[in-house]
Amino acid sequence: MKNMPFYNETERLFHYVSTHNFNDLAELCDDDFGIVDLGPEGNNVMIRTRAEWENWFKTLFAQLDAMQAETFTDILDYKALQDGNLGYSVVEFCQHLKTADKHGRFYCVVTIIWKAVGSGWKESRWHVSLLRTEWE
Repeated sequence: MKNMPFYNETERLFHYVSTHNFNDLAELCDDDFGIVDLGPEGNNVMIRTRAEWENWFKTLFAQLDAMQAETFTDILDYKALQDGNLGYSVVEFCQHLKTADKHGRFYCVVTIIWKAVGSGWKESRWHVSLLRTEWE
């Protein structure tokens, strides 16, 4: 998995979300066509513009901070293709949400469209689907 295209960028995306690193996440993502993301309760959230994207992540990170929540991601399966300046990856993952009194596991699959920008890659589209949720 780790030798496939965009794997390092995908790990960075998950890390930036887990550490609430808005600036580096914003640098890695263009989201030309918006995103479909997953809210803290497991709901789908449609984000169409960059302004909505910025508001979504600033609000989400503030909400997670207020909850004193810890988040982290386990990549369960990863596939990717690259052709010239575009590529895509399909990632099955478990997003963990831990608070003082509960631990949620959100099992998801995401399709990410990547585009070449300068000497690197940026996320151009993110669409996640929730497969199942577990709480303890």
